[in-house]
Amino acid sequence: MTSTWIEPASTATALLLLGRGTDPASERGVDCPGDLPAPSDPDLVARATAAKAALGNRVFVLGHHYQRDEVIQFADVTGDSFKLAQQAAARPDAEFILFCGVHFMAESADILTTPDQKVILPDLAAGCSMADMAVLGQVETAWERFEDLGITGEIVPVTYMNSSADIKGFVGRNKGVVCTSSNAKRALDWSFEQGSKVFFLPDQHLGRNTAVLEMGFDLDDCVLYDPHKPGGGLTDEQLRNARMILWRGHCSVHGRFTLDSVREVRERVPGVNVLVHPECRHDVVRAADFVGSTEYIIRALDAAEPGSSWAVGTELNLVRRMALAHPDKQIMFLDRAVCYCSTMNRIDLPHLVWALEELVAGRVPNQISVDPDTAHHARVALDQMLALP
Repeated sequence: MTSTWIEPASTATALLLLGRGTDPASERGVDCPGDLPAPSDPDLVARATAAKAALGNRVFVLGHHYQRDEVIQFADVTGDSFKLAQQAAARPDAEFILFCGVHFMAESADILTTPDQKVILPDLAAGCSMADMAVLGQVETAWERFEDLGITGEIVPVTYMNSSADIKGFVGRNKGVVCTSSNAKRALDWSFEQGSKVFFLPDQHLGRNTAVLEMGFDLDDCVLYDPHKPGGGLTDEQLRNARMILWRGHCSVHGRFTLDSVREVRERVPGVNVLVHPECRHDVVRAADFVGSTEYIIRALDAAEPGSSWAVGTELNLVRRMALAHPDKQIMFLDRAVCYCSTMNRIDLPHLVWALEELVAGRVPNQISVDPDTAHHARVALDQMLALP
């Protein structure tokens, strides 16, 4: 059966979304040193294949689900951010971990691997806009406000995996826990056994959706701390009464999907199943038929009935890949416009070839190293997640 995939329309920002150009404001936004192969080089696939073969078991290539197909084809393992970090930790004999993802993912891999292993990010400008939204100094200022109110003894900090090592370290130092989109409820259940409030970083939508839709909280139980407003934009009374103090952060990709997107696809495709990621806005998640992590989305589409229709609200590379893998199902993007993760898409084939060939030449490019103190405390928070019932 021929695939029913229809490519969303391009936009005025398509070149940036495809990872072309530079963005100095990104999480670790710098240009890579050295000369990259030209994107038009017809030998890129052959060069990547040869370099990877020359390195053999010395290199282990990880590919996040949101990566381009041209990169995914060279991944030894594909998965979400935490699965990939776990896979890196399970390969202690690999000298180099080449992480085709974004900066916070490579940091997590460095925290979980041995000191002798070197974690490499092919493009240092592959940051994460969500991780950028929670800067350690801002978070510490918020915590000082909570201390002044005398409520820190009641608060358990929880950070989403999509955060910097600095933020994970802060959470570990303050007896909190890391969570993923698939175990957020378990992390919150544990946290509310430790205290009466949660300080949830950095994705407001995952925190709100989990608390309200999975734990029975009211929207009024949640307040939004805005680091760009004095005192977070909240009164003392609001902070004392809140059960969930949500950081004002979001995913730039999942935040694009709107209630209008859901309504439009339901009108256009009768009987369509709307499947979205919990990083989407609260009204979008409420309007969807199914909600779950990236791995959940993949499993749901794999198991879907032939002939069924699905509108998926997550990153475009993954949706396209799933549509082409299941031509017996109608799988479409929830939005009508292009919606790549712009920083994830910076890891392209020229960057991958450059990184592999640098390793073959005996040079280690773009190594990601987390300082020992931060790594220790971040590991505490990660280990607490792994210990969740």
